[in-house]
Amino acid sequence: MKIGVIGAKGLPPKQGGIEHYCAEIYPRMVAQGHSVDLYARSSYTGLPPFAKDAFEGVKVVSLPCPGLRGADAFVTSALGAVGASTAQYDVLHFHALGPSLFTWIPKIASSAKIVVTCHGLDWQRNKWGKKSSDLIQLGERAAVHFADEIIVVSKELQSYFMRTYGRETVYIPNAPATYANSDPDFNYVKALGLSPQKYILFLGRLVPEKCPDLLVHAFQSLQHQGWKLVLVGGDSDAVPFASDLREQTASNLNILFTGELSGARLAEVVRGAGLFVLPSNLEGMPLALLEAMQEGIPAVVSDIPPHRELLGSERGILFKVGSAEDLSDRLAWVINHPEEMAIMAKKAKNYLEANHRWEQLSQKMLHVFERLSTQQPVFVHNKINKKSYTAGKRTK
Repeated sequence: MKIGVIGAKGLPPKQGGIEHYCAEIYPRMVAQGHSVDLYARSSYTGLPPFAKDAFEGVKVVSLPCPGLRGADAFVTSALGAVGASTAQYDVLHFHALGPSLFTWIPKIASSAKIVVTCHGLDWQRNKWGKKSSDLIQLGERAAVHFADEIIVVSKELQSYFMRTYGRETVYIPNAPATYANSDPDFNYVKALGLSPQKYILFLGRLVPEKCPDLLVHAFQSLQHQGWKLVLVGGDSDAVPFASDLREQTASNLNILFTGELSGARLAEVVRGAGLFVLPSNLEGMPLALLEAMQEGIPAVVSDIPPHRELLGSERGILFKVGSAEDLSDRLAWVINHPEEMAIMAKKAKNYLEANHRWEQLSQKMLHVFERLSTQQPVFVHNKINKKSYTAGKRTK
């Protein structure tokens, strides 16, 4: 099969869950004899517009983009959709709801089957203003209308599409990235002034919906008994938010911001953590949590559906969404009950190994592509009635 990919920033992966997802899925497809072209942003790859590169057999095509917040995804997705419509792909795979706004182009102009993977309801993210959110939600409805298949990464998203649009979807969850080998003596961790197993780790973009500020407030009210808090991640599009957070904690020597980390240093910091915390109020299926589970790190997370799906009641600790007080109480309990948390972490790792393996998940996706590519090209609109349109609209 010849597969085109639209909506990812590029490869190799840097910051971004979708990019790590692509780095795991598509090289496995190439290894089975399929051809994969990924349309990327030149601002991400650092290559000139229309330059071509390769990542583990995946051809990466850098497209021009304005380098403006919020505009890059739409511009490169539109250009990718136009260019891919003339390249005779068997399957075009769109990632995320914003880029899906342009699924109509290849649907009309090519015979390729259209697949959309929804990684989360992006129009709910705090970083977007109303106009951008409305555009992203229009992309959601375009996906429902034009896609031959929609893949979702969580059961909550599957319920959402059925509840809102009456649209059936295919559930294929995420799996964790494979970390690099790291220093068993934790010399980088120690150079940061940290003691292995004596710090709380937040790993993710410093953006409002991931609520790192909530974690900071909870930690500051905690009698932490020698523990520190480490926040690993870049600012993304929320530079003022992240800057304010750093300023508020500048005098607290027990709170450390590392910025983005990768490779052996990232692996070492994760493996040295005594506790992983993800306080988000919005997630699709968080790769950072999956990675912590894979490494056997005990987890405390907000009580949102994707987190409940992964941890249940026996594989980690949940706290009330948005409550710094409840989070602080849970952290205090966890720090004083290491044996119970170790048992939960072991259960979480076993669950992950049984249900979230990239080999298994990439094969499921490939089956979706193969099934679609053998079907006769029939253009069928998925009708969206007024009731479902209203149900899916962004609410304030």
